[in-house]
Amino acid sequence: MRKQGFYRKHNFPDADLYAMVVERLKYAQRDLKEMKSFGMTAAKLKAIQARALTFYNLPNDDELVGNQMVFTDKKYDKANLLKAAIRAVMTRVAMKYGQRSGRYRAYGTAKLSDMTDAQLLFCGRRVARVGRKQLNLLADTGLNENALMRVQKAATEFEKAMNIQQDKIAERDIAVEKRVTLGNQFYDDLIKLSDIGKSIWDNQNKTYYEQYAVYESNNEQKKKRKKKD
Repeated sequence: MRKQGFYRKHNFPDADLYAMVVERLKYAQRDLKEMKSFGMTAAKLKAIQARALTFYNLPNDDELVGNQMVFTDKKYDKANLLKAAIRAVMTRVAMKYGQRSGRYRAYGTAKLSDMTDAQLLFCGRRVARVGRKQLNLLADTGLNENALMRVQKAATEFEKAMNIQQDKIAERDIAVEKRVTLGNQFYDDLIKLSDIGKSIWDNQNKTYYEQYAVYESNNEQKKKRKKKD
């Protein structure tokens, strides 16, 4: 569960944030002499550069979602294998007792295609358990231990795929929170560099002042250009 108040401070893409900070770091290196009067030292700039590298190397959400989707597809494949193994057993039960019989109903396979993951896993284990109790009764239909072992093995593999998928979902949540947390720190770096730079060049050098300015959206940039025109 995400922390209460968990949000991004900036409303533009992380790639733009990275580019904006790197650009202003170059200006800050150029203006380091003036920056020092605001407490911004070469060591502090190096620390921001280190955060920039860490931020750049973090996986983005597209990468995380893509990885999650791969394991979701694998889970679906395992679910289909389990359903096929269950149906192979239930076809034999229906052959002898019919689908309306109590013996058929005991397997709990009604609406197999609509079951949730948890229901399907429970159903697979139940089919293997009930099937073993009825092996002698269903021997003439071809039901044997191997058929039940296929169900049991498919259920085990499906459960493993479920767990891996859930792990990937959790990993994505953790990674997103880490990226947003570091991104917010990085955004604070951007604003700090911007504020210092603008203070240095306010009414001194218009071009340098504009180099430190930060616009939160394309709309603001358009407004700024219109004023210049």
